[in-house]
Amino acid sequence: MTDIPRVDFNGKVAFVTGAGSGVGRATALAFAKAGASVAAVDINEVALNETAAIIRDAGGKVLAITCDVTKGEQVKGALDKTIEAFGRLDAAHNNAGIEQPAQPIGDISEELWDRIISVNLKSVFLCMKYQIEIMLKQGSGAIVNTASGAGVLAIRNQSSYCASKFGVVAASKVAALEYAEKGIRVNAICPGIIDTPMISRYTNDTDEGRAFMIAQEPIGRMGRPEEIAGTVLWLCSDAAGFVTGHAMIVDGGQTAGI
Repeated sequence: MTDIPRVDFNGKVAFVTGAGSGVGRATALAFAKAGASVAAVDINEVALNETAAIIRDAGGKVLAITCDVTKGEQVKGALDKTIEAFGRLDAAHNNAGIEQPAQPIGDISEELWDRIISVNLKSVFLCMKYQIEIMLKQGSGAIVNTASGAGVLAIRNQSSYCASKFGVVAASKVAALEYAEKGIRVNAICPGIIDTPMISRYTNDTDEGRAFMIAQEPIGRMGRPEEIAGTVLWLCSDAAGFVTGHAMIVDGGQTAGI
């Protein structure tokens, strides 16, 4: 009888962007707990160092890299440092992202539109571009890109955010088709409303704002960052070896009716 593959990252290397907080921090911690050496990447050096300290205090291996993921040379540099420190790249979670203030499309400035697209979508392109270059040399690797429920469902007053996240889903699916025969798997994850600093900013961290968001979740609560992290690890593991080109919705039933 063939053994069922396990979610095991001992001896492997993971690269996580947006690792300073929220889902990114939870994923970096989860990879380290599962045995991976972790390259933790964020533009916020203070928050990033907090994540790295948690991993080190728990006995994990981590390399903290301050990086603006909208800049190709910085992304390439971060991956070069990862290879220099750890020698390979097995899993990547391209998670860095920002929210859009609630505004109809006619009121959004060109500058805000460009910023949302750059951080949420262009960064995913840049990360995949240089990660795939490394993984092609190895003949293996798994990439998970953070999209959103807003990547499968149109939401009023969120046009730039939706555009960026629909784009992440599309780019992930195309990359999966292009590199499946090369041993590289690419998937997207589409979280629902997750209890992170981003949601706190969006709701102004008020009881009323939180209640409004929770009311959209059939499961009756926000998701936890660790629940998204667990899904990312599964998608990057051998247990998901036959999964590629998928946009996995993890949203407490929020989009079940579409």
